[in-house]
Amino acid sequence: MGKISFLFSGQGAQVPGLGRQLAERSPAAAQVFALADSIRPGTSALCFEGTQEELNVTINTQPAVFCADLAAADALVEAGIRPDFCAGFSLGEVAALTFAGAFSREEGFRLVCRRAELMQQAAQENPGAMAAVLRLSNEQVEQLCAGIGGLYPVNYNCPGQLVVAGSREGLDELAKQAAPLKGRVMPLAVSGAFHSPMMDSAAKGLERYLEEHPISLPEIPVYANLNAQPYGSRGAELLAAQVRCPVQWQKTLENLAEAGCDTFIEVGVGKTLEGLVKKTLSGVTVCRVENSETLDAALALLKG
Repeated sequence: MGKISFLFSGQGAQVPGLGRQLAERSPAAAQVFALADSIRPGTSALCFEGTQEELNVTINTQPAVFCADLAAADALVEAGIRPDFCAGFSLGEVAALTFAGAFSREEGFRLVCRRAELMQQAAQENPGAMAAVLRLSNEQVEQLCAGIGGLYPVNYNCPGQLVVAGSREGLDELAKQAAPLKGRVMPLAVSGAFHSPMMDSAAKGLERYLEEHPISLPEIPVYANLNAQPYGSRGAELLAAQVRCPVQWQKTLENLAEAGCDTFIEVGVGKTLEGLVKKTLSGVTVCRVENSETLDAALALLKG
C-alpha cells in the first residue's frame, strides 16, 4: 500500500441518524459530538434523531456533516489508520482542515457554524439551486450555461459530471437543452447556488471572520478546492473564496494520485466521493466510513 488520503464528505448526502453508530461504538467519535453539543446544544440530537427536512437546512446541514466527517476520521485513527493527505469537498474542506490541525476542534466547529449562517443568508438573498449534469463534456456544459445565462459551472467532479448552480428556471432550461445531447440533469439536495457569484456576500463574511480567527498551516497536507494544491500561506484567502468559486475536485484527485496516493477513504456521509474516485482514477483502493458496518469493511480492506 502506498499513501492514504482521507476525503471528507460535503453536504447533499445527509440522512437521519448520521454519525450515531460511530458515536455509540467509538469513544473518539463520541467526543466530536460532545464538543459540538457544548458549543451548539442539540447538535448530536439533530444528527441522530433529526428529520431529513431539518437536516437539509443549510444552518443544520453543515454542522451536522462536519461532525459526521470528523467522527469517521477519528474512528479510523483510533483503529490505527492515519492519512498522509486530506481533502474535503466543499464544507468537507473545513472538516479536513480541522482534522489536520489548521484549527482547534472548537475553532473548526465555530467556523463551520458561521459558514453555514453566511451561506444560508446569501441563499435567502439570492435564491438559487444546484444540479449535476451527467454524460456531457465540461465544454458542452459550459457552452450551454453561457447560452442560457445566469448559470455557473461550479463543481468539476469527475469526467462526465459537472455541477451547475444558478436559478431554478435556468436549471430547468438547462435540462431541456441537455436532453437532445443525451445529457442528464439531476437536482441536488442543497438550499442555494453554492460556489457561484451568488455567494459573494458569504465569501466576504468569511474573509472578515478569518481575519479574527487565523488559520494555521495544516500538520497534514490538505488539498484546496480552489486550486487543487496543498494549503500554504494563503489559507484564509483559499477558504473564503471557496464558497463563491468552483470546486476543482477531479484535479484534486489527480494531483493526490500524482503525489503517490493510491488509497482513498471517504469519511463522513454517503458514497459520493467514493464514486467520484472510481470514475476519475484507476488502479487505486477506495472505501468509505460512515457507520459501524462500513468502518468494519474499511478496516478489513486496509488491514487485510
